[in-house]
Amino acid sequence: MFDIKWIRDNPDQFDTGLARRGQEAQAERLIALDTERRDILTRAQDVQAERNKLSKEIGLAKREGRDASDIMEKVSQSKNLQAELEEQAKTKEAELENALMSLPNLPYDDVPDGKDEDDNVEVRKWGEVPSFDFEAKEHFDIGETLGLMDFETAAKLSGSRFVLLSGALARMERALASYMLDLHTMQHGFIEVNPPALVKDAALYGTGQLPKFSEDLFRTEDGFWMIPTAEVPLTNIVAGEILSEDYLPRRYTAMTWCFRSEAGSAGKDTRGMIRQHQFSKVEMVCVTKPEESDAELERMTGCAEAVLQGLKLPYRVITLCAGDMGFSARRTYDIEVWLPGQDRYREISSCSTTGDFQARRMKARYRAEGEKKPQFVHTLNGSGLAVGRCLVAVLENYQQADGSVIVPEVLRPYMGGLEVIEPNK
Repeated sequence: MFDIKWIRDNPDQFDTGLARRGQEAQAERLIALDTERRDILTRAQDVQAERNKLSKEIGLAKREGRDASDIMEKVSQSKNLQAELEEQAKTKEAELENALMSLPNLPYDDVPDGKDEDDNVEVRKWGEVPSFDFEAKEHFDIGETLGLMDFETAAKLSGSRFVLLSGALARMERALASYMLDLHTMQHGFIEVNPPALVKDAALYGTGQLPKFSEDLFRTEDGFWMIPTAEVPLTNIVAGEILSEDYLPRRYTAMTWCFRSEAGSAGKDTRGMIRQHQFSKVEMVCVTKPEESDAELERMTGCAEAVLQGLKLPYRVITLCAGDMGFSARRTYDIEVWLPGQDRYREISSCSTTGDFQARRMKARYRAEGEKKPQFVHTLNGSGLAVGRCLVAVLENYQQADGSVIVPEVLRPYMGGLEVIEPNK
Protein backbone atom coordinates (compact mmCIF):
# COMPACT_ATOMS: atom_id res chain seq x y z
CA MET A 1 0.00 0.00 0.00
CA PHE A 2 1.07 3.59 -0.52
CA ASP A 3 1.61 6.57 1.75
CA ILE A 4 -0.96 9.18 0.71
CA LYS A 5 1.42 11.91 1.90
CA TRP A 6 3.99 10.70 -0.63
CA ILE A 7 1.34 10.69 -3.37
CA ARG A 8 0.39 14.29 -2.52
CA ASP A 9 4.03 15.32 -2.82
CA ASN A 10 4.79 13.21 -5.94
CA PRO A 11 1.57 12.92 -8.00
CA ASP A 12 3.28 12.83 -11.40
CA GLN A 13 5.82 10.22 -10.31
CA PHE A 14 3.02 8.10 -8.87
CA ASP A 15 0.92 8.21 -12.04
CA THR A 16 3.97 7.53 -14.21
CA GLY A 17 4.72 4.41 -12.17
CA LEU A 18 1.12 3.22 -12.49
CA ALA A 19 1.16 3.86 -16.23
CA ARG A 20 4.17 1.53 -16.52
CA ARG A 21 2.01 -1.13 -14.87
CA GLY A 22 -0.78 -0.52 -17.38
CA GLN A 23 -2.90 1.40 -14.87
CA GLU A 24 -4.80 4.65 -15.33
CA ALA A 25 -3.74 7.79 -13.47
CA GLN A 26 -5.04 7.80 -9.88
CA ALA A 27 -3.25 10.61 -8.05
CA GLU A 28 -5.92 13.27 -8.63
CA ARG A 29 -8.74 11.00 -7.41
CA LEU A 30 -6.80 9.81 -4.36
CA ILE A 31 -5.70 13.30 -3.39
CA ALA A 32 -9.30 14.54 -3.73
CA LEU A 33 -10.52 11.76 -1.43
CA ASP A 34 -7.82 12.58 1.09
CA THR A 35 -8.60 16.30 0.89
CA GLU A 36 -12.29 15.60 1.58
CA ARG A 37 -11.35 13.41 4.52
CA ARG A 38 -9.03 16.02 6.00
CA ASP A 39 -11.54 18.83 5.43
CA ILE A 40 -14.21 16.85 7.28
CA LEU A 41 -11.83 16.17 10.15
CA THR A 42 -10.94 19.86 10.32
CA ARG A 43 -14.64 20.74 10.53
CA ALA A 44 -15.07 18.17 13.31
CA GLN A 45 -12.16 19.72 15.22
CA ASP A 46 -13.64 23.19 14.76
CA VAL A 47 -16.99 21.96 16.08
CA GLN A 48 -15.26 20.49 19.13
CA ALA A 49 -13.35 23.70 19.75
CA GLU A 50 -16.59 25.69 19.57
CA ARG A 51 -18.25 23.23 21.97
CA ASN A 52 -15.40 23.63 24.43
CA LYS A 53 -16.06 27.39 24.44
CA LEU A 54 -19.78 26.79 24.94
CA SER A 55 -19.06 24.43 27.83
CA LYS A 56 -17.12 27.20 29.55
CA GLU A 57 -20.08 29.57 29.02
CA ILE A 58 -22.38 27.02 30.67
CA GLY A 59 -20.17 26.95 33.75
CA LEU A 60 -20.04 30.74 33.85
CA ALA A 61 -23.85 31.07 33.44
CA LYS A 62 -24.49 28.63 36.25
CA ARG A 63 -22.12 30.46 38.57
CA GLU A 64 -23.89 33.70 37.77
CA GLY A 65 -27.33 32.12 38.22
CA ARG A 66 -28.35 32.57 34.55
CA ASP A 67 -30.42 30.15 32.48
CA ALA A 68 -27.99 27.95 30.47
CA SER A 69 -30.58 25.76 28.68
CA ASP A 70 -30.03 27.38 25.27
CA ILE A 71 -26.29 26.94 25.50
CA MET A 72 -26.74 23.35 26.67
CA GLU A 73 -28.94 22.66 23.63
CA LYS A 74 -26.21 24.05 21.37
CA VAL A 75 -23.67 21.77 23.07
CA SER A 76 -25.93 18.76 22.46
CA GLN A 77 -26.32 19.70 18.79
CA SER A 78 -22.57 20.18 18.57
CA LYS A 79 -21.93 16.66 19.89
CA ASN A 80 -24.31 15.20 17.32
CA LEU A 81 -22.69 17.19 14.51
CA GLN A 82 -19.19 16.15 15.55
CA ALA A 83 -20.21 12.50 15.68
CA GLU A 84 -21.77 12.82 12.23
CA LEU A 85 -18.65 14.47 10.80
CA GLU A 86 -16.36 11.86 12.34
CA GLU A 87 -18.49 9.10 10.80
CA GLN A 88 -18.23 10.83 7.42
CA ALA A 89 -14.46 11.03 7.85
CA LYS A 90 -14.32 7.29 8.65
CA THR A 91 -16.30 6.56 5.50
CA LYS A 92 -13.91 8.65 3.40
CA GLU A 93 -10.92 7.04 5.08
CA ALA A 94 -12.26 3.56 4.29
CA GLU A 95 -12.93 4.63 0.70
CA LEU A 96 -9.38 5.95 0.40
CA GLU A 97 -7.87 2.84 1.98
CA ASN A 98 -9.84 0.53 -0.32
CA ALA A 99 -8.67 2.54 -3.33
CA LEU A 100 -5.04 2.37 -2.19
CA MET A 101 -5.33 -1.36 -1.39
CA SER A 102 -6.42 -2.12 -4.95
CA LEU A 103 -3.43 -0.51 -6.66
CA PRO A 104 -0.27 -2.46 -7.57
CA ASN A 105 3.18 -1.55 -6.37
CA LEU A 106 5.31 0.81 -8.46
CA PRO A 107 8.25 -0.68 -10.39
CA TYR A 108 11.77 0.50 -9.76
CA ASP A 109 12.97 3.02 -12.34
CA ASP A 110 15.41 0.56 -13.94
CA VAL A 111 12.82 -2.21 -14.40
CA PRO A 112 12.33 -2.70 -18.16
CA ASP A 113 9.24 -1.17 -19.74
CA GLY A 114 6.79 -3.58 -21.35
CA LYS A 115 3.30 -5.05 -21.29
CA ASP A 116 3.73 -8.82 -20.98
CA GLU A 117 6.17 -11.74 -21.01
CA ASP A 118 7.29 -10.93 -24.54
CA ASP A 119 8.99 -7.82 -23.15
CA ASN A 120 10.94 -9.56 -20.37
CA VAL A 121 14.74 -9.39 -20.52
CA GLU A 122 17.08 -12.37 -20.21
CA VAL A 123 19.85 -11.82 -17.63
CA ARG A 124 21.85 -15.06 -17.81
CA LYS A 125 21.74 -18.75 -18.63
CA TRP A 126 23.25 -21.73 -16.81
CA GLY A 127 23.89 -25.29 -17.91
CA GLU A 128 23.83 -27.14 -21.21
CA VAL A 129 20.50 -27.99 -22.76
CA PRO A 130 20.50 -31.82 -23.14
CA SER A 131 20.31 -33.50 -26.54
CA PHE A 132 18.77 -36.95 -26.94
CA ASP A 133 19.07 -39.55 -29.69
CA PHE A 134 15.34 -40.18 -29.29
CA GLU A 135 12.27 -37.96 -29.25
CA ALA A 136 12.00 -36.31 -25.83
CA LYS A 137 8.72 -36.96 -24.03
CA GLU A 138 6.76 -34.63 -21.78
CA HIS A 139 6.61 -35.41 -18.08
CA PHE A 140 3.08 -36.81 -18.08
CA ASP A 141 3.96 -39.38 -20.73
CA ILE A 142 7.09 -40.32 -18.79
CA GLY A 143 5.20 -40.58 -15.49
CA GLU A 144 2.39 -42.65 -16.96
CA THR A 145 4.91 -44.95 -18.69
CA LEU A 146 6.58 -45.46 -15.33
CA GLY A 147 3.14 -46.30 -13.93
CA LEU A 148 3.67 -43.83 -11.07
CA MET A 149 1.73 -40.73 -12.21
CA ASP A 150 -2.05 -41.11 -12.27
CA PHE A 151 -4.30 -38.28 -13.42
CA GLU A 152 -7.37 -40.47 -13.96
CA THR A 153 -7.63 -41.61 -10.35
CA ALA A 154 -6.92 -38.07 -9.13
CA ALA A 155 -9.78 -36.80 -11.31
CA LYS A 156 -12.08 -39.44 -9.80
CA LEU A 157 -11.14 -38.21 -6.34
CA SER A 158 -10.98 -34.45 -6.89
CA GLY A 159 -11.61 -33.42 -10.50
CA SER A 160 -9.25 -31.88 -13.02
CA ARG A 161 -5.88 -30.29 -12.22
CA PHE A 162 -4.90 -32.85 -9.60
CA VAL A 163 -2.42 -35.73 -9.73
CA LEU A 164 -1.78 -38.90 -7.74
CA LEU A 165 1.89 -39.82 -7.48
CA SER A 166 3.01 -43.18 -6.12
CA GLY A 167 6.11 -45.22 -5.47
CA ALA A 168 9.41 -43.70 -6.53
CA LEU A 169 7.81 -40.51 -7.91
CA ALA A 170 6.03 -39.80 -4.62
CA ARG A 171 9.34 -40.38 -2.88
CA MET A 172 11.18 -38.16 -5.36
CA GLU A 173 8.81 -35.26 -4.71
CA ARG A 174 9.49 -35.66 -0.98
CA ALA A 175 13.22 -35.96 -1.68
CA LEU A 176 13.22 -32.75 -3.71
CA ALA A 177 11.52 -30.81 -0.91
CA SER A 178 13.95 -32.21 1.68
CA TYR A 179 16.94 -31.40 -0.51
CA MET A 180 15.75 -27.82 -0.98
CA LEU A 181 15.06 -27.28 2.72
CA ASP A 182 18.41 -28.76 3.74
CA LEU A 183 20.21 -26.53 1.24
CA HIS A 184 18.42 -23.35 2.38
CA THR A 185 18.76 -24.03 6.11
CA MET A 186 22.24 -25.56 6.26
CA GLN A 187 23.99 -23.47 3.60
CA HIS A 188 21.89 -20.35 3.00
CA GLY A 189 21.00 -19.31 6.56
CA PHE A 190 17.22 -19.65 6.39
CA ILE A 191 15.09 -20.62 9.38
CA GLU A 192 12.76 -23.51 8.61
CA VAL A 193 9.13 -22.90 9.56
CA ASN A 194 6.08 -25.16 9.46
CA PRO A 195 3.29 -22.57 9.15
CA PRO A 196 -0.52 -22.93 9.04
CA ALA A 197 -2.05 -23.59 5.62
CA LEU A 198 -5.26 -21.79 6.60
CA VAL A 199 -5.13 -18.04 7.25
CA LYS A 200 -7.43 -15.14 8.11
CA ASP A 201 -8.37 -12.24 5.84
CA ALA A 202 -5.76 -9.93 7.39
CA ALA A 203 -2.85 -12.16 6.34
CA LEU A 204 -3.90 -12.06 2.67
CA TYR A 205 -4.53 -8.32 2.82
CA GLY A 206 -1.04 -7.92 4.24
CA THR A 207 0.73 -9.63 1.35
CA GLY A 208 -1.54 -8.23 -1.36
CA GLN A 209 -3.71 -11.17 -2.45
CA LEU A 210 -6.81 -9.44 -1.07
CA PRO A 211 -8.95 -7.64 -1.96
CA LYS A 212 -8.07 -7.82 -5.66
CA PHE A 213 -7.43 -11.53 -6.21
CA SER A 214 -10.07 -13.31 -4.13
CA GLU A 215 -11.24 -15.31 -7.17
CA ASP A 216 -7.81 -16.95 -7.38
CA LEU A 217 -8.14 -18.37 -3.86
CA PHE A 218 -10.01 -21.18 -2.11
CA ARG A 219 -12.04 -20.29 0.99
CA THR A 220 -13.51 -22.55 3.66
CA GLU A 221 -17.13 -22.26 4.77
CA ASP A 222 -16.09 -20.82 8.13
CA GLY A 223 -14.06 -17.98 6.64
CA PHE A 224 -10.48 -19.25 6.46
CA TRP A 225 -8.45 -19.03 3.26
CA MET A 226 -6.22 -21.82 1.97
CA ILE A 227 -2.80 -20.35 1.29
CA PRO A 228 -1.77 -19.85 -2.36
CA THR A 229 1.88 -19.77 -1.23
CA ALA A 230 3.81 -19.91 2.04
CA GLU A 231 4.75 -16.28 1.36
CA VAL A 232 1.48 -15.39 3.11
CA PRO A 233 2.07 -16.91 6.58
CA LEU A 234 5.85 -16.43 6.51
CA THR A 235 5.70 -12.71 5.70
CA ASN A 236 2.93 -12.11 8.23
CA ILE A 237 5.13 -13.45 11.04
CA VAL A 238 6.27 -9.82 11.46
CA ALA A 239 2.84 -8.21 10.94
CA GLY A 240 2.09 -5.53 13.52
CA GLU A 241 5.58 -5.80 15.04
CA ILE A 242 8.26 -3.21 15.75
CA LEU A 243 11.50 -5.15 15.40
CA SER A 244 14.90 -4.23 16.75
CA GLU A 245 17.57 -3.48 14.16
CA ASP A 246 19.75 -6.39 15.23
CA TYR A 247 16.85 -8.78 14.55
CA LEU A 248 17.24 -8.13 10.80
CA PRO A 249 17.59 -9.62 8.32
CA ARG A 250 15.20 -12.50 9.01
CA ARG A 251 15.17 -15.32 6.48
CA TYR A 252 12.39 -17.91 6.60
CA THR A 253 11.77 -21.00 4.49
CA ALA A 254 8.94 -23.53 4.46
CA MET A 255 7.57 -26.39 2.41
CA THR A 256 3.79 -26.22 2.23
CA TRP A 257 0.92 -27.34 0.09
CA CYS A 258 -0.35 -24.41 -1.95
CA PHE A 259 -3.88 -24.02 -3.29
CA ARG A 260 -4.95 -21.93 -6.27
CA SER A 261 -8.21 -21.86 -8.19
CA GLU A 262 -6.35 -21.08 -11.44
CA ALA A 263 -9.15 -18.67 -12.36
CA GLY A 264 -8.71 -17.46 -15.92
CA SER A 265 -6.35 -20.29 -16.90
CA ALA A 266 -8.86 -22.34 -18.89
CA GLY A 267 -7.09 -24.12 -21.72
CA LYS A 268 -3.60 -23.51 -20.29
CA ASP A 269 -1.48 -26.55 -19.36
CA THR A 270 -4.55 -28.75 -19.00
CA ARG A 271 -2.42 -31.91 -19.11
CA GLY A 272 0.22 -32.68 -16.54
CA MET A 273 1.56 -31.05 -13.39
CA ILE A 274 2.49 -27.55 -14.58
CA ARG A 275 -0.70 -25.81 -13.44
CA GLN A 276 -2.63 -27.50 -10.63
CA HIS A 277 -5.10 -26.60 -7.89
CA GLN A 278 -2.86 -28.20 -5.24
CA PHE A 279 0.92 -28.31 -5.36
CA SER A 280 3.91 -28.32 -3.03
CA LYS A 281 6.42 -25.49 -2.94
CA VAL A 282 9.44 -24.50 -0.89
CA GLU A 283 9.21 -20.77 -0.24
CA MET A 284 11.79 -18.23 0.89
CA VAL A 285 10.85 -14.98 2.65
CA CYS A 286 13.25 -12.27 3.81
CA VAL A 287 12.61 -9.25 6.04
CA THR A 288 15.30 -6.59 5.82
CA LYS A 289 16.25 -2.98 6.37
CA PRO A 290 15.49 -0.79 3.32
CA GLU A 291 19.14 -0.25 2.38
CA GLU A 292 19.77 -4.01 2.28
CA SER A 293 16.78 -5.20 0.24
CA ASP A 294 18.33 -4.89 -3.24
CA ALA A 295 21.32 -7.01 -2.23
CA GLU A 296 18.97 -9.45 -0.51
CA LEU A 297 17.04 -9.96 -3.75
CA GLU A 298 20.24 -10.91 -5.57
CA ARG A 299 21.14 -13.27 -2.72
CA MET A 300 17.70 -14.89 -2.67
CA THR A 301 17.75 -15.43 -6.44
CA GLY A 302 21.16 -17.06 -6.08
CA CYS A 303 19.76 -19.40 -3.42
CA ALA A 304 17.03 -20.54 -5.81
CA GLU A 305 19.58 -20.98 -8.61
CA ALA A 306 21.75 -23.13 -6.33
CA VAL A 307 18.96 -25.72 -6.16
CA LEU A 308 18.90 -26.10 -9.94
CA GLN A 309 22.69 -26.12 -10.16
CA GLY A 310 22.84 -28.93 -7.62
CA LEU A 311 20.33 -30.89 -9.68
CA LYS A 312 22.26 -30.03 -12.86
CA LEU A 313 19.13 -28.67 -14.52
CA PRO A 314 19.71 -25.98 -17.21
CA TYR A 315 17.89 -22.71 -16.63
CA ARG A 316 17.82 -19.03 -17.41
CA VAL A 317 17.12 -15.94 -15.29
CA ILE A 318 14.97 -13.13 -16.69
CA THR A 319 13.99 -9.71 -15.38
CA LEU A 320 10.26 -9.16 -15.64
CA CYS A 321 9.11 -6.01 -17.37
CA ALA A 322 6.89 -3.55 -15.50
CA GLY A 323 3.69 -4.86 -17.06
CA ASP A 324 4.37 -8.53 -16.24
CA MET A 325 5.29 -8.25 -12.55
CA GLY A 326 3.09 -9.48 -9.74
CA PHE A 327 0.83 -7.10 -7.84
CA SER A 328 3.14 -6.46 -4.85
CA ALA A 329 6.51 -6.49 -6.61
CA ARG A 330 8.89 -3.63 -7.36
CA ARG A 331 11.41 -5.89 -9.10
CA THR A 332 11.14 -9.56 -10.05
CA TYR A 333 13.53 -12.16 -11.37
CA ASP A 334 11.95 -15.28 -12.84
CA ILE A 335 13.99 -18.46 -13.10
CA GLU A 336 12.91 -20.67 -15.97
CA VAL A 337 14.04 -24.29 -16.19
CA TRP A 338 14.55 -26.09 -19.51
CA LEU A 339 11.91 -28.71 -20.32
CA PRO A 340 13.04 -30.92 -23.25
CA GLY A 341 9.56 -32.36 -23.76
CA GLN A 342 8.18 -28.88 -24.39
CA ASP A 343 11.39 -27.67 -26.04
CA ARG A 344 11.31 -24.44 -24.06
CA TYR A 345 12.01 -22.81 -20.71
CA ARG A 346 9.21 -22.70 -18.10
CA GLU A 347 9.01 -20.72 -14.87
CA ILE A 348 10.07 -22.61 -11.76
CA SER A 349 10.82 -19.70 -9.40
CA SER A 350 9.89 -16.05 -9.05
CA CYS A 351 11.95 -13.88 -6.68
CA SER A 352 10.67 -10.40 -5.85
CA THR A 353 11.32 -7.43 -3.63
CA THR A 354 8.22 -5.49 -2.57
CA GLY A 355 10.01 -2.59 -0.88
CA ASP A 356 7.81 -1.37 1.98
CA PHE A 357 4.57 -2.12 0.05
CA GLN A 358 3.62 -5.19 2.10
CA ALA A 359 5.09 -3.77 5.31
CA ARG A 360 2.73 -0.78 5.15
CA ARG A 361 -0.24 -3.09 4.69
CA MET A 362 0.94 -5.27 7.61
CA LYS A 363 2.23 -2.40 9.77
CA ALA A 364 5.59 -4.17 10.08
CA ARG A 365 8.37 -1.86 11.26
CA TYR A 366 11.78 -1.79 12.90
CA ARG A 367 13.57 0.75 15.07
CA ALA A 368 17.11 1.64 14.08
CA GLU A 369 19.62 1.83 16.90
CA GLY A 370 19.55 5.28 18.50
CA GLU A 371 16.37 6.32 16.66
CA LYS A 372 13.00 6.99 18.32
CA LYS A 373 10.77 6.76 15.27
CA PRO A 374 10.37 3.28 13.73
CA GLN A 375 10.64 2.71 9.96
CA PHE A 376 8.91 0.21 7.72
CA VAL A 377 10.87 -2.93 6.90
CA HIS A 378 11.29 -4.25 3.37
CA THR A 379 9.98 -7.72 2.49
CA LEU A 380 11.06 -10.15 -0.22
CA ASN A 381 9.78 -13.53 -1.36
CA GLY A 382 10.84 -16.24 -3.77
CA SER A 383 10.22 -19.85 -4.69
CA GLY A 384 13.07 -22.06 -3.71
CA LEU A 385 11.61 -24.01 -5.67
CA ALA A 386 8.18 -25.12 -6.87
CA VAL A 387 8.57 -28.81 -6.01
CA GLY A 388 6.13 -30.25 -8.53
CA ARG A 389 7.63 -28.29 -11.40
CA CYS A 390 11.07 -29.38 -10.27
CA LEU A 391 9.91 -32.99 -10.46
CA VAL A 392 8.66 -32.27 -13.99
CA ALA A 393 12.09 -30.88 -14.93
CA VAL A 394 13.94 -33.88 -13.49
CA LEU A 395 11.73 -36.33 -15.38
CA GLU A 396 12.19 -34.54 -18.69
CA ASN A 397 15.91 -33.80 -18.41
CA TYR A 398 16.90 -37.20 -16.98
CA GLN A 399 14.67 -39.40 -19.17
CA GLN A 400 16.12 -42.34 -21.10
CA ALA A 401 15.05 -44.06 -24.33
CA ASP A 402 13.70 -47.14 -22.52
CA GLY A 403 11.29 -45.04 -20.42
CA SER A 404 13.41 -45.08 -17.28
CA VAL A 405 14.59 -41.94 -15.45
CA ILE A 406 18.01 -41.38 -13.89
CA VAL A 407 17.89 -40.07 -10.31
CA PRO A 408 20.08 -36.94 -9.92
CA GLU A 409 23.08 -37.62 -7.72
CA VAL A 410 22.12 -35.10 -5.02
CA LEU A 411 18.75 -36.83 -4.56
CA ARG A 412 20.06 -40.38 -4.22
CA PRO A 413 20.75 -40.13 -0.45
CA TYR A 414 17.09 -39.10 -0.03
CA MET A 415 15.96 -41.97 -2.28
CA GLY A 416 17.65 -44.79 -0.42
CA GLY A 417 20.49 -44.90 -2.93
CA LEU A 418 18.17 -45.46 -5.91
CA GLU A 419 19.96 -44.51 -9.14
CA VAL A 420 17.34 -45.22 -11.82
CA ILE A 421 13.54 -45.31 -11.72
CA GLU A 422 12.41 -48.18 -13.94
CA PRO A 423 8.92 -48.57 -15.44
CA ASN A 424 6.67 -50.24 -12.88
CA LYS A 425 6.00 -53.74 -14.17
